[in-house]
Amino acid sequence: MTVDPTMNRRTAVVAGAGAVAAAAALTACTTYGKNDTPATAPATSPVAQPGDNALAKTADVPVGGGIIKGDTVITQPTAGKFVGLSTTCTHMGCKVNAVTDGTINCPCHGSRYHLDGSVANGPAPKPLAAKPVRVQGDSIVAG
Repeated sequence: MTVDPTMNRRTAVVAGAGAVAAAAALTACTTYGKNDTPATAPATSPVAQPGDNALAKTADVPVGGGIIKGDTVITQPTAGKFVGLSTTCTHMGCKVNAVTDGTINCPCHGSRYHLDGSVANGPAPKPLAAKPVRVQGDSIVAG
């Protein structure tokens, strides 16, 4: 007796689809009877609260330097001016990993960026992408 391998694949696909449907049904059952009413939004405050989109405290970012938080580089080129930038190097897509001696540095091929994101030293062909940040109270927040 010869077994047709395409039948086995079809059977696997059908069984997989059934398993996905069963998992979805079970997930739906676990939320039955729970309150779906969204929580009331808290009153706005001029100071970022824990859990807000706060990236860092203003005091954490040195003047003439910067820090990396997640996928955002935050620099302070001059006192009180904060700049948000992507961590993705424009050369080959590596992640920059340090802000030292007034430059943002990529470990992969030696690209360096000024604190405003412009290229200081290639091979990076263009500046780091800007990411909007703003000061809210004593915090730097995304947006």
